[in-house]
Amino acid sequence: MDAFYASIEQRDNPEYRGKPLAVGYSGARGVVAAASYESRRYGVRSAMASKTALRKCPHLIFVPARFNVYKGVSRQIMEIFHEYTDIVEPLSLDEAFLDVTENLKDIPSATQIAQEIKQKIYEATGLTASAGVSFNKFLAKIASDYNKPNGLFVVKPKIAEKFVESLSIEQFFGVGKVTAKHMHELGIKNGWDLKQKSEQELVTHFGKAGYIYYQNARAIDDRPVEALRIRKSISSETTFDRDIDDLNELALELDVVAKDAFEDIKKKEFKGRTVTLKIKYADFKIITRSKTFPQYITDYEEFYKTGFELLQNVDITPKVRLIGLGLKNSEAEAEPIWNGAIQLRINFEDYDWD
Repeated sequence: MDAFYASIEQRDNPEYRGKPLAVGYSGARGVVAAASYESRRYGVRSAMASKTALRKCPHLIFVPARFNVYKGVSRQIMEIFHEYTDIVEPLSLDEAFLDVTENLKDIPSATQIAQEIKQKIYEATGLTASAGVSFNKFLAKIASDYNKPNGLFVVKPKIAEKFVESLSIEQFFGVGKVTAKHMHELGIKNGWDLKQKSEQELVTHFGKAGYIYYQNARAIDDRPVEALRIRKSISSETTFDRDIDDLNELALELDVVAKDAFEDIKKKEFKGRTVTLKIKYADFKIITRSKTFPQYITDYEEFYKTGFELLQNVDITPKVRLIGLGLKNSEAEAEPIWNGAIQLRINFEDYDWD
């Protein structure tokens, strides 16, 4: 979807339309959860500190998140997806891959399916979506971001490699700021530069991800669209209004996030053996500490007690700004789940590309 959370707020509140808006908390420790396109013109982005966003756009409007509303819209979109295919792989609340190689309506054109879904989303929700159409997930994901908002972009097999060569390295899925900086240091600024590097060279510099970069540079991605997502963990965390270095205070905050996480664990009937503590320090350094048990954790007291034991064994003198606690599974034990999703990606192989 296009600026999903922010677009819903502008849809439901006409006074916000056409104005720079951010979903989130404007306080000292606030973070932007979503930014409208009007605010993006000022450089406001999701995950940005609220004080930075306000510095870039002093007249920015902040509104609190309404996740129940967003999830409801997500379910509406999911129903539309399933009118066309049962092979839907949710990525988050606002994006998903669809494999419509054999679709439920026998439509012979990938582009036509994308157009129909975009129109149905608009009619049902009043919101616009952007779609990317291609023959693999890597290309479809890039295509969906290529012509936002309300865009539709198709990458056909005949132009795929040339298209990838023209992309800046920052446009590659999975390449963040740190990786992009490393790429630049190696003289890799775009897809063409990446394609000149050998597989072994990329693996040497980027580990297992190097194999993926080597394939992607050649427009190759063999991953199937998987209808079932795997729930690997459930957790909760909180950022404090001020940095804390007192163990008793941190224990109280730990109790809050532990109860929140455990309520979700019980609600979803999730089973896990590994308790993980997350700490973010005042300098934004993040550490995690974990303990794995031979049996599933089914008792809140054991869950919290383990988290507190882990907390007692970390250094809190640098002061802590965030604490989190979660329960996770091994890959083999992870449980398949469905999630609502929205941002449209279409994976297509055997279609009329005209």
